[in-house]
Amino acid sequence: MRLVFWYNKLMRIKIISVGKLKEKYLTAGIAEYVKRLSRFGQVEIVELADEKTPDKASAKENAQILAKEGDRILAKLTDRDFVYSLAIEGKLISSEDLSTSLEQAMQQSSTLVFIIGGSLGLDPRVKKRANALISFGRITLPHQLMRLVLVEQIYRAFMIREGSPYHK
Repeated sequence: MRLVFWYNKLMRIKIISVGKLKEKYLTAGIAEYVKRLSRFGQVEIVELADEKTPDKASAKENAQILAKEGDRILAKLTDRDFVYSLAIEGKLISSEDLSTSLEQAMQQSSTLVFIIGGSLGLDPRVKKRANALISFGRITLPHQLMRLVLVEQIYRAFMIREGSPYHK
């Protein structure tokens, strides 16, 4: 079997997430996968403040909240980033599909950005800026848990491309 190494140490993986991570077990799991991913490039996790959503908020209030969170997200992006936005209506993607997609994206950019929205999702401007809208399923997960799932899937994608038994 021929192994193809399609990454380099100059590559950056940035995960932008709305909301703070509070649970220690999730922090520990994410730290483990970030450590594993560090052999493939630099990993950065950016936590952005979420807006408080009032009970029974109107559609207008929700749109304003999404816009504020969207402004914070967009401020962290550059024109050269390849952006994946996680959205429930995004394309359902398997681990193998993600691996292939990352390989193709790295031919276009040295920075891969993954965006996880807050409790209301993502502002339409963020979705429009994304190079790809992806979904790991039609279920809704808390953004804290999704962060762990995402970092594991990114690691898995790299291991698939290496032909590692990790994916088995």
